[in-house]
Amino acid sequence: MTKPRRRQAGEGGISQYDTKAGPRYLIKYTIVNDDGSKKVVLRRRDKDGQPFLDRKAAAAALGDINAEIRKGSHVVSNKVTVGEYLAEWLDGLRKEPSTVSSYRKNVRLHLTPHIGALRLEQLTGTRLTKLYRQLETSGRVDGQGGLSPRTVRYVHTIVHSALGAAVRTGLLARNPADKADPPSAKSAASPEMRYWSAEELRGFLDWSAARDDELHVAWLLLAMTGMRRGEALSLRWSDVDWNAGRVSVQRALSLIRNKGEGEQLLIGPPKAGRPRVVDLDPGTVAALKAHRAARGAIALSLARDDAYVLGNLDGSPRHPERFSRSFTTCVAAARRDRGEDTLPAIRLHDVRHTHASLLLRAGTPVKVVSERLGHANPTITLGTYAHVMPGMQREAADRFAALLQGGA
Repeated sequence: MTKPRRRQAGEGGISQYDTKAGPRYLIKYTIVNDDGSKKVVLRRRDKDGQPFLDRKAAAAALGDINAEIRKGSHVVSNKVTVGEYLAEWLDGLRKEPSTVSSYRKNVRLHLTPHIGALRLEQLTGTRLTKLYRQLETSGRVDGQGGLSPRTVRYVHTIVHSALGAAVRTGLLARNPADKADPPSAKSAASPEMRYWSAEELRGFLDWSAARDDELHVAWLLLAMTGMRRGEALSLRWSDVDWNAGRVSVQRALSLIRNKGEGEQLLIGPPKAGRPRVVDLDPGTVAALKAHRAARGAIALSLARDDAYVLGNLDGSPRHPERFSRSFTTCVAAARRDRGEDTLPAIRLHDVRHTHASLLLRAGTPVKVVSERLGHANPTITLGTYAHVMPGMQREAADRFAALLQGGA
């Protein structure tokens, strides 16, 4: 019978100790810290928190630990709580301020109250899955039910990113979020988008112009370019190339809210992280020229190159949420005047969807639409606007059949 291999020097040892429930065993081993110093670690329980009831179980655990040490993947038990770790992780997060603010809000509302007191090493995929189900059924802060699958999946994204950083820094051996079961991507999909037809958009813009709405040029600019709200609100006159008939989208305005700090308007890079150029039609160029002249008549400072195209009369950028509410109010008024059947109610962001959908239905190449929208790549455009593609596929099939028939 083969004798078990004797542990070599430095591989630790096993000791027996007595308890009221009977004999138990502990393992002892040495680790080398990053600064070169050594630390002796004593462990009385396995990874599941169970005591070592016999020497064989203790020896198996010690063998696993020595293997982890050799591979550089061993993590020493620590008392860092999930709440403490997440707070420190957020403070060092290198993302846009709006993203960090969103992460902080979700951590404060949906993570810290439920798992903040747990030690980081106590997190498991099963515990996270239980949390996600709890958030779906009763996660609303106002007590009025659960969070949407999309919100819960976003919380999972935050958790996965945070715990991935814990693995990279040696606080965890593996990411427990990998074993969690969040809501599926399908169930967490964005709400069905709405968009206007060309006739509906034209009717709204004609109504807005006739009403002499002060924000008519804003609705026109968004409709004709597909820009995001924050991009349009941060546009300056210097970004408009009058001769070439185009605008340079170089920045985006975002609203930041942190508990106890109020709200703040920040201007940063566009969502994709890089500037883009969007061509304008002659009618939109003419409308912008008239708008600049009207602004200059109010105050010369409003027509300077560094002034905001859609700014307030005091020169400051418009508040994004109030801007969206103005659009909702405007659409509601248009529906009352024109008839609700002639103009569906849509959100401000749906104007961007309208721009993209109409272009794609008209046969504009996906790459061109993607460039106008500022998507990172055309794949995003295809995924977002797949609903408008079936009709185009039918046209392509008919066109290909016609080619064959003509060739015959």
